[in-house]
Amino acid sequence: MHPNLDPLFTPFTCGSLTMANRFVMSPMTRNFSPGGVPLPEVAGYYARRAHMGLIITEGVGPDHAAALGDGTTGGPALPVMYGKAALESWKGIVDAVHAAGGKIAPQLWHMGPIRLPGTGPHPQAASISPSGIWGPLDRAMVPSGYLDAVKDASLAASESDIADIIAGFARSAAHAHGLGFDAIALHGGHGYLLDSFLWDGTNRRDDQWGGDRLRRTRLAREVVRAVRKAIPADKPIIYRLSQWKLQDYSARLADTPEELGLICDALADAGVDIFDVSTRHFDAPAFAGSDMALDMFEEIVEMRKEAAAKGVATVIWSYPRGEAVTKDGDTAIDVAAYAAHMASLLRAHIITIKLPTDHIMQPEAQKVYDKEKIDISTLA
Repeated sequence: MHPNLDPLFTPFTCGSLTMANRFVMSPMTRNFSPGGVPLPEVAGYYARRAHMGLIITEGVGPDHAAALGDGTTGGPALPVMYGKAALESWKGIVDAVHAAGGKIAPQLWHMGPIRLPGTGPHPQAASISPSGIWGPLDRAMVPSGYLDAVKDASLAASESDIADIIAGFARSAAHAHGLGFDAIALHGGHGYLLDSFLWDGTNRRDDQWGGDRLRRTRLAREVVRAVRKAIPADKPIIYRLSQWKLQDYSARLADTPEELGLICDALADAGVDIFDVSTRHFDAPAFAGSDMALDMFEEIVEMRKEAAAKGVATVIWSYPRGEAVTKDGDTAIDVAAYAAHMASLLRAHIITIKLPTDHIMQPEAQKVYDKEKIDISTLA
């Protein structure tokens, strides 16, 4: 038996945020922001998706010079949350989403070691990481040319670097609050900066910013605390968390639920309200043998059919090829929504196409990305 999906269509409240339903549009890099400033069309892009309970925007650079650049998913047109022009554009986006009845949160995203040196809005800034290393070079499914560019040691963050990073997140969170965003999301997964401090594969420090599992949470905790001080106490903070990394798809922050709980408890105590959990293998238990594991592929397939009949579709993305995950010829959808308060919709809601290799959006690609709705009856 699969659970009733009706709760997903009910309101959800967390602090000052009240969502009309429990579906969340996941953050997806768009490369629609030359010079860090979202194009005027971006307001319409998000407003057309305001029927979601909450929109989490594409990754947005906090106010730190090394936050953004080219990388495995980066590009030359990533948005930032600082500077007069960018903030004015974001204000128009927030107003458009609100006018359409929606709620929206920016995802503040510091690429850390994933950023290619010499790229981004501030190419003179050195890419930054906990210990000056990108991670294991023999486990990543990324282009060889990219690995050649990041294999040399990067800048190991100094105390002043870390202070600047924390302050930059806080400034951008304050900007976002002032613009009327309904929540603040932080990208703390996938091997980017905050995650690179959490993971022992990239954090080899023996000072206050490294060490055991709990000590490695310190940067994330300090960023969360700084963001919490910069915005009202009732405005939710959403934190993306993942075991897997771009450097190593098999990486793990925790081997048991208790170890994961140690990390999440520390972040929650710092001020996180909602965890946005990113997983590559939704149909396999994260902790084999645990009574907390979810192992329910067949049930999810049944949930897909019922959800499609109600006008809802979600697809788990196969990151290596950009195709829907399939098993026995059937599309796997809906990421265990019954086990969480909200369900995150990814590329089934926004059509996925292969970007041109130079990351510049061509007119044909723009038309596909801006298609307003998908006929989900084809997914039933």
